[in-house]
Amino acid sequence: MDNQVKDLLEDIRSNYPKFSKGHKLIANYIINNYDKAAFMTALKLAQAVGVSESTVVRFATKLGFEGYPELQKVLQDLVKSKLTSVQRIDISKTKLTEGNILKNVLHSDMENIKLTLEEINQEDFSNVVESILAANRIYILGVRSSAALASFLGFYFNLIFSNVRLVHTTSVSEMFEQIVRATQGDVVIGISFPRYSKRIIKAMQFARSTGATVIAITDNNNPL
Repeated sequence: MDNQVKDLLEDIRSNYPKFSKGHKLIANYIINNYDKAAFMTALKLAQAVGVSESTVVRFATKLGFEGYPELQKVLQDLVKSKLTSVQRIDISKTKLTEGNILKNVLHSDMENIKLTLEEINQEDFSNVVESILAANRIYILGVRSSAALASFLGFYFNLIFSNVRLVHTTSVSEMFEQIVRATQGDVVIGISFPRYSKRIIKAMQFARSTGATVIAITDNNNPL
């Protein structure tokens, strides 16, 4: 188990006797269902345990977080890369079986955008933009579920730049053949989400060894 998550759960257990009745309900749910709680909005978690949304927010701040999104992020960092397919389906059912499906999906997107805005480092983002603008060649890699995202990015980058290469591949050797000339001054953009592609990881490691600038688009701090 991720140390940060383990520490959080231990912190919840150690402080449990001091919690109010509402906070104890939330604590019990997170301890027993943290894989589901990680993908619930504050409102959904509140509804699941029978407390108010403000009680969930206060619970997060009592644990030392600035708000609920911080608490949620700690749990998500672990479960996003470790959930089984069955667990992912179960979480999806939790999100979509109650109320209006369209409303739930759009609300989930809003939460994801909010989390992204809170977590993104503006300086890192600006450095990425500058690297792309200054690149001699731009390679874009994505396989399996990320292939569509790579194609989408490649299509629009080709409208802006004349040096874009979308890497199409069905094997590690084919991917290496298409990026073998990557060197310092080039940018290699790798897109990967769970389950993370070993082909992308190996290709990004190779690109880094050539001196090229590598940019990972993913949902984890250390997948590539």
